[in-house]
Amino acid sequence: MFRPRRHYMTTPPVKRFRLALLGLGVLAASYGSSAFAACSYVITNEWNTGATGEIRVTNSTAAPISGWSINWQYATNRLSSSWNGKVSGSNPYTATNVDWNGNLQPGQAATVGFQINKNGGSAEIPTISGSICSGSSSAGPVSSSSVPRSSSSSSITVSSSSSSLQSCTQQCNWYGTLYPVCVTTTSGWGYENNRSCISRATCTSQPSPFGLSNCGSSSSVVSSSSLPPSSSSSSRTSSSSSSRVISSSSSVVPSSIPSSSSSSRPSSSSSVVPSSVPSSSSSSSVNSSTKGVFRVNAQGNLTKDGQALPAQCGNWFGLEGRHEPSNDATNPSGAPMEMYAGNMWWVNDSKGSGRTIDQTMKELKAAGITMLRLPIAPQTLETNNPQGMVPNLKNHPSIRQTNARQALEDFIKLADQNNIQIFIDIHSCSNFVGWRKGRLDARPPYVDKDRVGYDFRREEYSCATTGNPSSVTKIHAYDKAKWIANLKDIAGLPAKLGVTNLVGIDIFNEPWDYTWADWKALSEEAYAAIDSVNPNLLIIVEGISGTANNQDGTPDTKDEVPHGNPDLNPNWGENLYEFGENPLNIPKDRLLLSPHTYGPSVFVQKHHMDPAQTECEGLEGDSAADLDCRIVINPTVLEQGWEEHFGYLRAQGYGILVGEFGGNMDWPNKTSQADRTAWSHITTNVDQQWQTAAVNYFKKKNIHACYWSMNPESADTFGWYLTPWDPVSANDKWGQWTTLDPRKTTLLNSLWGK
Repeated sequence: MFRPRRHYMTTPPVKRFRLALLGLGVLAASYGSSAFAACSYVITNEWNTGATGEIRVTNSTAAPISGWSINWQYATNRLSSSWNGKVSGSNPYTATNVDWNGNLQPGQAATVGFQINKNGGSAEIPTISGSICSGSSSAGPVSSSSVPRSSSSSSITVSSSSSSLQSCTQQCNWYGTLYPVCVTTTSGWGYENNRSCISRATCTSQPSPFGLSNCGSSSSVVSSSSLPPSSSSSSRTSSSSSSRVISSSSSVVPSSIPSSSSSSRPSSSSSVVPSSVPSSSSSSSVNSSTKGVFRVNAQGNLTKDGQALPAQCGNWFGLEGRHEPSNDATNPSGAPMEMYAGNMWWVNDSKGSGRTIDQTMKELKAAGITMLRLPIAPQTLETNNPQGMVPNLKNHPSIRQTNARQALEDFIKLADQNNIQIFIDIHSCSNFVGWRKGRLDARPPYVDKDRVGYDFRREEYSCATTGNPSSVTKIHAYDKAKWIANLKDIAGLPAKLGVTNLVGIDIFNEPWDYTWADWKALSEEAYAAIDSVNPNLLIIVEGISGTANNQDGTPDTKDEVPHGNPDLNPNWGENLYEFGENPLNIPKDRLLLSPHTYGPSVFVQKHHMDPAQTECEGLEGDSAADLDCRIVINPTVLEQGWEEHFGYLRAQGYGILVGEFGGNMDWPNKTSQADRTAWSHITTNVDQQWQTAAVNYFKKKNIHACYWSMNPESADTFGWYLTPWDPVSANDKWGQWTTLDPRKTTLLNSLWGK
């Protein structure tokens, strides 16, 4: 059985210095040969002391590339951090591929992200060299030094293949994000040359200072096939045959996002964005192919607009609803929906910590995050739900939302501006029922009904209209029709918000109470619903569990579900064992499988038992604690379970993104007093050992994974951000964040190949 996570409240103290954004342009310099790969250097954000950007290696040939290495050198700039590549040296620098981005099919690209210190100078455009860029191991760079960014220059793409100057290409500055201007589409948004574009009429309808870029302005982004490296001309160049450097990932990032619903982004009435390009095939076979923004390629890897998409992913929760204590002065036993941001209203004599969501996104981006999983509840989508509004919110007024729906939409837009991809997870049938549910129409009794010393039970809440026990006094009715409506609503968000960073929808979190046949049928209906609104999105499907029909209204019976070796029990959402014999009828390039897996800090499984303690064989959870059973983390045993639960599908070319894994590395410390007492005989870092074993397996199988979680408000897992909060000794520090946990940084860097 899977022990549930507990989501508590929080409060952060540390004030972070907000870096002022100086540049609105996006710099790029690329070097390449048509006979091999194109290599480009792009500045995506610049401030007074530094900048961030990426180096992109694109396979522009008709043959696969296996492994790559690039080199560059600055005049005054220096690297302060990097991600998505193995970077060595101290100027000059060398970057080589990591495990998952070394093999590039024709048209695919790999990117190395970086952050630099400018050291008093400008953001430079260094020459990118290497045999991958020039097609010859002896080829040198186009120029011998870095090119500084001048105050009047626009973004350019430089190539050594020609020296002719071409005409300027305008871009559309769409509320701070640069997009191509459509050529054939005359109204609204379009999709041309494998990317989203904005019609000239729609672009010019925006208020000042947004609209069509000026060829000579710092906001214009120009792509060219040629520019002499020695040229001092300010002319911009372009070519219809060139590869554009600017895309939806190149954006101008404001220093903050408004906290009210009167965002500077357009409403659905001011921009109409088509949900996608039409499918190239009407077939529903697993191997059919459609064309859109987000896809899974033949190797089972994520792509965006045909480019490799790194999935360095984390969970950031809060909008799905938390559980307030029964003695809360304002909202006793409530379930408010707001993003944790490390800035509670009572901190620093009610002045707050100064932390913002925008600041946190920038910190996570600099640390390597490229993607976030965002849990919500059906109630999050409501603009008038009181649990998403004052007076039930705990965040400081400086970052407080108007309602939960507005907070969701602003978070997506801000992530888009920070070039962070998002996928939305329908985490429950109700913000009050929360994680307990295992099905759409979940009903009590729930698994925490008899938990000792626990103030957050929900036996009075149900998502079912029938079959409820006498404890139920509040029904939040949910069923397939409401679920399908929610999926369609979410699928329409990119069009409404004018964003291109919504990867897909995690259709229902941990559907552990379904049989595979039932969950398969629901998943296929979910795909049809999402595809009818937005064929650009992926459908993200979790696994089931080891039992089913616990919450179907007959609590005294349940059904056993196949999961392979009965001694290796799956976590909720981990079991895809039956998929192999009965696969989902969803196109393979639109499907992303997303199992969940956790170690002992979330639940002590029977396969964690020390085999030397024969009296503990087959025990788990509280039963194992009662006998002082020891815990042994055996990677060989763990991998056997992971392989038969989901890992075997990776070799079949399916995309797998583990939706949740992580844990409290100090377990059983920093837990409730009841858990500390029950497991006081455990004195080693068993959960940290489990997390290391999981990462090693993911790397071996080329499986991406989303860490639970970024924020530290879960007592079962804590977060990447450290907190002074302790449920026993420092409960008044709840909601306070400090810095990133270096142990988890090391773990994630290992997962990401850094």
